[in-house]
Amino acid sequence: MDLKRISRGLKATFGARVIYMAASGLLTLVLTRFLLSNEQYGLLGSAVAVLGVAQLFGDLGIAKSAAKYVTEYREKDPGQAPHVLRAAVVFRLAAAGVVAGAFLAFGGPIASLVGQPEIEPLLALGAGYIVVHSLFTFSQVVFQGYNRVSYSALVQATGAAARLVLAVAGVVLVGGAVGAMAGYVAGYGLAAALGLGLLYAKCYRGVEATADPEPGLVGRMLRYSVPLTATRGANVLDKRVDTILVGYFMTPVAVGYYYLAKQIVGFVQTPAASLGFTLSPTYGEEKANGDTDRAARLYETALEHTLLFYVPAAAGIVLVAEPAIRLVFGESYVGAAPVLQVFSGYVVLQAVAFITSDALDFLGRARSRAYAKGLTSVGNFLLNLVLIPAYGVAGAAAATVVTFAGYTAVNVWVIHSELSLSVGRLVRHLAATVGVAAAMSVAVALVLTATTGAFAVVAAIALGVAVWAGLSVAGGLVDPGRVTAILS
Repeated sequence: MDLKRISRGLKATFGARVIYMAASGLLTLVLTRFLLSNEQYGLLGSAVAVLGVAQLFGDLGIAKSAAKYVTEYREKDPGQAPHVLRAAVVFRLAAAGVVAGAFLAFGGPIASLVGQPEIEPLLALGAGYIVVHSLFTFSQVVFQGYNRVSYSALVQATGAAARLVLAVAGVVLVGGAVGAMAGYVAGYGLAAALGLGLLYAKCYRGVEATADPEPGLVGRMLRYSVPLTATRGANVLDKRVDTILVGYFMTPVAVGYYYLAKQIVGFVQTPAASLGFTLSPTYGEEKANGDTDRAARLYETALEHTLLFYVPAAAGIVLVAEPAIRLVFGESYVGAAPVLQVFSGYVVLQAVAFITSDALDFLGRARSRAYAKGLTSVGNFLLNLVLIPAYGVAGAAAATVVTFAGYTAVNVWVIHSELSLSVGRLVRHLAATVGVAAAMSVAVALVLTATTGAFAVVAAIALGVAVWAGLSVAGGLVDPGRVTAILS
């Protein structure tokens, strides 16, 4: 296990995700505070959700399947990797082109189908969004297979910065949600071009391909993409269909609240997403080398640190959600606070899933993950139909938390069946983490009840972090010296 390589990849990926989420956060702040009404922001969120569902058919699990086979062949037969990459690019372009054409032809009926005819012009621009965003994500995932996640990081950071600048420019020049969507397309287009260029220069051109691909190689890659497509489809339903249903049953303003809460959750999940993306290929490599014990210890360490960070973070979100949203986004978005509080449970579950789910793909358990995700997505959809009319946007968030808990539990069970985890050690660590979170919550609550306004939010967060850090170190849950050594 190359810890230096993992450390470099983790720092690059985390840095890029910080840039991505910082740029996304700044864009959200600018759009909500200065450029768009909450109704326009809700329409943008609805359009992005619809396009996200459609993009499933433009992706088809090809990138992740290609990454898996690149990981497998770059050690034992590097000449096969260019064949995998070439076939994956062709299939990805063809699929994205078909879906984009469908949106150009049927954008109006699709907007009416989801009960929001106002988003028709956004869906027309969405044809371009589907193509460029598909290629933007494609290069990042394939670089993961080559274990060159620093290039994934570069592409992601570029996309974030370009989207920020061009979306703001689009709203100023064109106006409204349509201008923002035009900026999204232009920003992701620049990053997609960079990603494909780097793939060609750094991965494809530098390896001499065999005269012919191994018999059946492309077919195996396509077959493995089927369960990955099913998993991604279920994941898209989990992440997008709730937003669409909120728009169908409620108003664009309600969508704005829900979309904002999900944006905040995405920002909080940056560290776990970075860790999972960086470590996932390593599990596959260790299994291929017959060393599942080392893979198990690596996963256990990652899970312990993830829980130590996210369980207290979830508790803090419950306490500071309302004053923090009022302070940052204004009184008109306070309606997002109850949604964010419900999503606090999802923050923990998604963090665990980030370090687990991708690992299953590289361990060859994509089919098991697909079954679990499929059942989860169907349950989430049905529960949304019940809870949104009854409880509004908070009901949609609750449906996500309940169903995702089952999916995360199955993922952890499957990886345990592969790596034989030390369950007792993990349970003891979780109990200690809950104790730290409880003590931190008491300190935060005392500050929030003693004072109000911006000072209360800042002081509560600062004290919470200090209590969390002090108790984590004192309780032996984290070794500062070891963390520093890994990062340096």
